[in-house]
Amino acid sequence: MATIISKYKKKDGKTYYKIKAYMGMNPETGKEINVTRQGFASKKDAELAISRLKVEVEDRGYQKASYTTFGELYELWFESVYKHNVKESTYVKTQELFKNHILPAFGHLRAEKISVTYCQRTVKTWCDTHSKYKVMKNYVSTVLDYAVMLGLIRDNPMKKVVTPKRKVNVDEEKVENFYSKEELQHFLECVRSDGMLRWFALFRLLSFTGFRKGEALALEWKDIDFLHGTITVSKTLARGADNTLIIQLPKTKNSMRTIAVDEVTLGILKDWKKEQALDLLKCGYNTLSKTQPIFTTYKNGYIQHATITNRINRIIKKHDLKKITTHGLRHTHCSLLFEAGVPIQEVKERLGHSDIQTTMNIYTHVTKKAKEKTAEKFAAFVGF
Repeated sequence: MATIISKYKKKDGKTYYKIKAYMGMNPETGKEINVTRQGFASKKDAELAISRLKVEVEDRGYQKASYTTFGELYELWFESVYKHNVKESTYVKTQELFKNHILPAFGHLRAEKISVTYCQRTVKTWCDTHSKYKVMKNYVSTVLDYAVMLGLIRDNPMKKVVTPKRKVNVDEEKVENFYSKEELQHFLECVRSDGMLRWFALFRLLSFTGFRKGEALALEWKDIDFLHGTITVSKTLARGADNTLIIQLPKTKNSMRTIAVDEVTLGILKDWKKEQALDLLKCGYNTLSKTQPIFTTYKNGYIQHATITNRINRIIKKHDLKKITTHGLRHTHCSLLFEAGVPIQEVKERLGHSDIQTTMNIYTHVTKKAKEKTAEKFAAFVGF
């Protein structure tokens, strides 16, 4: 069959060209391959399109146009590849990222129609508005790689995108997310003065162990060895599907650890254990179970992560303290370990860091601040 180029007019009165090109026989079906395209502004454009089609067929074979959208590809990739290879809390966060940011930009597009230009423009927009723009770019690329593997598209346009860099305001001073020794002492005194032992025990534990929030909330009384003065981390509390709280393995294998705890902190935990048992008994709950969590609600359920965030913010506001996050107490513990002269490797193991570089980053920041304070102390001592 011959290749045909014909004219036609649109409603706007302009003339366009369409093609019907014969591309040979389909080896799988034995039928003719005829490709139809339209919308060309000139006959020359139509002829160039025919030439490109012939080159593609010779190089890669004929590929029928796919009408699969990116959103459909994502669903297939998520259910068949991704979901079963990560923790529940991880895939829940990934779902939210796709739902809120990625799918609004790509979900409606047919996979083969996604261009490098569109990808570049979208990534630039994300760079200007989202801190996780690199993660979002990588997820889109992963889904498109999956489409390539399935034979739905020829190549991945996102791989040709140049990742932009965010502009950093050098004049903007970053707020330190950790306390000094004196600031921590004052913070804990304020928590104690509020008269709620549960919160004092929790914030003391976070400050004196460096536990992650989820690790502390997942602890059970059996995890504490009061005789030998240790606490074992073997699990973490995370947010699962439908906003449910779930217990799962810690962040990394290095997060599973047993650390020594000071006597004062252990004493505070003992006091809390007695108070918790009495409080929950009044509500009809028995705390003698082997899996009894250390920190619970008044209905003996796990505490939501956001509840701790709200509590520390209320304490800071009430007592006019320096702003810090719950995770900042972990940084505080790390920085004070360095100030106490604890070796970097021991700090890494105590905090459950999988990478020594994470520990080093905090160490570098702390030593820099220590040097700055040394100069200030010297100037104050000399007095001129």
